[in-house]
Amino acid sequence: MNAHSATLRSKEEIMEKLMKPEVITGSEMLLRSLVLEGAECVFGYPGGAVLFIYDAMHGFSDFNHLLTRHEQGAIHAADGYARASGKVGVCIATSGPGATNLVTGIATAYMDSVPLVVITGNVATSFIGTDAFQEADITGITMPITKHSYLVRKVEDLPRIIHEAFHIANTGRKGPVLVDIPKDVSAQTALFQPVKEVNIRGYNPTVHPNKLQVEKMLKAITEAERPVILAGGGVVYSGGHEELLEFVTKSDIPITTTLLGLGAYPSGNELWMGMPGMHGTYTANTAIQSADLLINIGARFDDRVTMKLQGFAPKAKIVHIDIDPAEIGKNVPTDIPIVGDIKTVLQLANKDVKRADHADAWRKQVQAWKQEQPLRYVDSNEELKPQWVIEMIHEATKGEAIVTTDVGQHQMWAAQYYKFNQPRSWITSGGLGTMGFGFPSAIGAQMACPDRVVVSINGDGGMQMCAQELAICAINNIPVKVAIINNQVLGMVRQWQEIIYDNRYSHIDLAGSPDFVKLAEAYGVKGFRATNKEEANAAWEEALKHPGPAVVEFVVRKGENVYPMVTQGNTIDSMILGDAE
Repeated sequence: MNAHSATLRSKEEIMEKLMKPEVITGSEMLLRSLVLEGAECVFGYPGGAVLFIYDAMHGFSDFNHLLTRHEQGAIHAADGYARASGKVGVCIATSGPGATNLVTGIATAYMDSVPLVVITGNVATSFIGTDAFQEADITGITMPITKHSYLVRKVEDLPRIIHEAFHIANTGRKGPVLVDIPKDVSAQTALFQPVKEVNIRGYNPTVHPNKLQVEKMLKAITEAERPVILAGGGVVYSGGHEELLEFVTKSDIPITTTLLGLGAYPSGNELWMGMPGMHGTYTANTAIQSADLLINIGARFDDRVTMKLQGFAPKAKIVHIDIDPAEIGKNVPTDIPIVGDIKTVLQLANKDVKRADHADAWRKQVQAWKQEQPLRYVDSNEELKPQWVIEMIHEATKGEAIVTTDVGQHQMWAAQYYKFNQPRSWITSGGLGTMGFGFPSAIGAQMACPDRVVVSINGDGGMQMCAQELAICAINNIPVKVAIINNQVLGMVRQWQEIIYDNRYSHIDLAGSPDFVKLAEAYGVKGFRATNKEEANAAWEEALKHPGPAVVEFVVRKGENVYPMVTQGNTIDSMILGDAE
């Protein structure tokens, strides 16, 4: 028997053992159910209301738990795990402050349609509603930011609830599901019977599209002279990237990908125009404004993409493909709505899609815009430019790393200058814009993909929000490579105050930040600093060679701005092109 078959047999034996019906506690039911659902790593932080659950982990060798240093670190790590793997991320926290510390992470996942199962403890059922110690109505608090939630009242219901939670989180429009378990329920015993089937009344997401609507889209393509495809995160979440590549190849239509859609289509392809919107490329924004057909595939017409709605894609017939019917027509009036799973819709469309024959002049125009107005910046040999740092990281990793970011200028520079050619390689907080997300999400991504290089690009502000998670990288030798773009300021806020608020700078100075090299070393992590190109190349090379986690602080120019930029209240063709204009 070879090692692979032995491993498979071992997994089968574990599953068979865990599925055995027997009388056990609710806590044991929970752990068994999570393993049976395929949870490879659970991120969490214990407390009084979940002590029975943590007691059940003692000696449970088949259950893998990673102790973070803050509940927010736990849920961002679970989020990064889910985005990198395509599986459901799982985290656990206690009641009261433990649960409320998860709220920002739940909202982050909800806005970006990330599948999570969030498990919280609660006070015993007899104390619910009495303002007991560490009691918080977490199901009520999170109702607007969860796809569904459960308050478990009976221990017998736990196996069904966990099975349903995973199903709801990872089907339809994906999202976080909260399971709140009172302390007495976790301690009670009952017969454990694994649940295999799912039957949830009223929950039946539309997967297969209306064929007539797909035919209308295909007819519109043959008639269009200036078609554009706008692809979003839905393509990545559905696993439809190969179908999208085929669709674009067959139709020969220029494509732009949103912030969350980066990697859904190879950036090296000549039909790719870059990212649209507030910090989108000149080509993508100009093409959308000139298009006579705009095909939205799995994007939600976010305001950072559309900017001023009155005047967005003013000449275009709008096709919108989305699994969530509530998104269609919500922001932009839609001419051809198509509800269904992106992968399934594109598989159907690819059977009959034809090249947009009338669009030769259009494709030449798009290529001309790309040549005339590429992304560019004024480089320097005296000081580090952040754009150059991103390009250097891209070149050193050959564009094959999983890149996570925090939120701000560095996030936009990474989106612009790191080129992604495969899905699930780009992990960022898009909808909520959560500072503190970047580093712990990289830990989750590394746990999901241990054989990939994972790079966490952060600002000096966001890095300080979850820097304590350096401890678990050191203790568990999680080899995340952290790049801190240190401009000693809240960069994006400073940029807005410069451009929109007439240089009235207010409370943006981060000059009192720690020495990040010493901070890393205090946690037992290798630390480097670079202030020029030579140091940057050398430090990053050393970080990549180092077998464990490493932090590299890049000290960059303080006053650098992200361009292009569209200010609020303007249409996306009203771009400030910046210093290199």
